[in-house]
Amino acid sequence: MEGDMQGEFFNPKAELLVHDRLRPHWSQSGAIVFATFRCIDSIPKSVMQRWDREKNDWLDRRGLLKSRHWSDVLATLEASIHAEFSKHFNRCREDFLDTCRGRCLLRRPELAKIVGDALMHFAGQRYALGDFIVMPNHVHLLAAFPDEDAMEKQFDSWLHFTAFRIHQTIGEKGHFWQQEPFDHLVRSLAQYEYLVRYIEENPRKARLQPGEYLYHRDQCR
Repeated sequence: MEGDMQGEFFNPKAELLVHDRLRPHWSQSGAIVFATFRCIDSIPKSVMQRWDREKNDWLDRRGLLKSRHWSDVLATLEASIHAEFSKHFNRCREDFLDTCRGRCLLRRPELAKIVGDALMHFAGQRYALGDFIVMPNHVHLLAAFPDEDAMEKQFDSWLHFTAFRIHQTIGEKGHFWQQEPFDHLVRSLAQYEYLVRYIEENPRKARLQPGEYLYHRDQCR
C-alpha cells in the first residue's frame, strides 16, 4: 500500500485463526489489525453484564441464539450478520470508553509515555506499527505482524511490560489492563482510512485537552 503502513488487508481466502481465549482473537499472517486494550477499571462489571444480556437478546430476536450464549454462536454467523452484530456492539464499547470512566491513570503524560515508548520499541523489527493513541483509560493501535505467534507474544509483552512499569512508577501492585484486548482485521483501504481518522479524532470525541492523551501518527503516511 503506497503511502500507508506496511501490511496487507484481510484476505478471506487465506488461512485465518480464530481463538476464543487468546489475544488477539482474530489473526492472519501479515494482515493489519486494529486493536484496543483498556484499563481494568474502564468498564464496570455491571455494564459488561448488561452488554452480555443485550448481545443474547440481539441474537435471540433474530432466531440465532438457540439456547446458547452469544459467544458460542458468533463464529457460526453469516458474514453480514456477524458484521452487523460487531458494528453495533463495538460502537457501544467505544462510546463508553470515551466517557473516560475509572481512574484514567493514562491521562498522566509520564504514564502514557511508558505505553507509547513500549509500542514504538520494536516497531519496524518485530512488527509494522501504524497510528496509535493512548487515551486516559484505553489504547487504540494499527499494526501488522509477520505471523500469528509473533502477534500473540507481542501483545502479551506490551501488556505485561507496561503494567509493570506503570505500577513501578505509581508504587502500586495488581492488575492494570483488562487481559482480553478487542481486535479487528482491516479488510479494505476505505476501512483503514476510516480507522486512521477514528484514532486521530478520538481525543476530540472524548473532549480531551492537549496533554491528556498521546497520539502517534505513522510517519510513512
